[in-house]
Amino acid sequence: MGSTSVKKIRFGSAYASAISLYTLQSETLTIKIIEYGGIIVSVEAPDRQGRFEDVVLGFDRLDPYISNPAYFGAIIGRYANRIADARFALHGREYRLARNDGKNSLHGGLRGFDKRCWTAQEIEDGIRLTYTSADQEEGYPGNLEVQVTYTVASNELGISYSARTDRDTVVNLTNHAYFNLAGHASGDILGHELQLESDFFTPCDKDQIPTAVLQSVEGTAFDFRQQRLVGERIMDRNEQLRIGQGYDHNWVLRSQASELRLAARLRDPKSGRALEVLTTEPGIQFYSGNLLDGTLVGKHGARYRKHAALCLETQHFPNSPNTPQFPSTELKAGEQFASETVYRFLTT
Repeated sequence: MGSTSVKKIRFGSAYASAISLYTLQSETLTIKIIEYGGIIVSVEAPDRQGRFEDVVLGFDRLDPYISNPAYFGAIIGRYANRIADARFALHGREYRLARNDGKNSLHGGLRGFDKRCWTAQEIEDGIRLTYTSADQEEGYPGNLEVQVTYTVASNELGISYSARTDRDTVVNLTNHAYFNLAGHASGDILGHELQLESDFFTPCDKDQIPTAVLQSVEGTAFDFRQQRLVGERIMDRNEQLRIGQGYDHNWVLRSQASELRLAARLRDPKSGRALEVLTTEPGIQFYSGNLLDGTLVGKHGARYRKHAALCLETQHFPNSPNTPQFPSTELKAGEQFASETVYRFLTT
């Protein structure tokens, strides 16, 4: 057996399904995950003095997660990020999706994977969540059988995604955890240091849809090739920052090989906590918590205000089904989708 303990308790019920909370604990990390949305409820990690804090945003109870307008900690699918005009064509047939982000479809639609009841099974060092997305659910073709595996080994949280379909479809899966390495209730992340393994990002139009151009980060506020404060240029007079109300863009990872490699480094200088993100995906969405406004009351009564946390969502690019220049997100019938992301927690 592994060195990680797995414990289960009841967390509530949703859509007539009992929802359990699982605690995955190693000597270094304690991770709590619920079956609803596959949501990461908490991540307790040590600082340089060995003091543990919960470093992700979330709620104490199930009820706020059922609406969860900010997608705190959730599995995102069937398609993470935006699809323009809530439609795409596949093999000559057009599919129409729910419009839940202006005229676009965002994060799988009105009731994406973040708002579904998953079934958990305990495995060595973690849990495996399963969900079957029915043909035409939220407008997507094919019955899609999905597995998401969370494992904890020492200082690493691993997330493995796999899926099979009986009909050609599109798939883009990620996790939408919000990180504040100083602690979920500690204030903003503008003093965090970020480095992205990327020379290009995908600029957006006014509706936050990529223009299909890969723009160099050279000389821009989007240059995180060397570790830099998140807040250093977030207030620049930059059209892209105005569109996103801060950072809310896809960075093209330097290596496009589908192997596990470093995508991002994040560090809180005050606590000494650091996070490395490794992935097999071609892109990463850096979102600086721009739309948090204090209306969401989180764990222990914390109010999550603007820039209270940031997201590093490993992914294929937004609107890929409508952008042939981007890496394809098509999954053919009978083939297997596979993706892996690792969050490695360190101290400095």
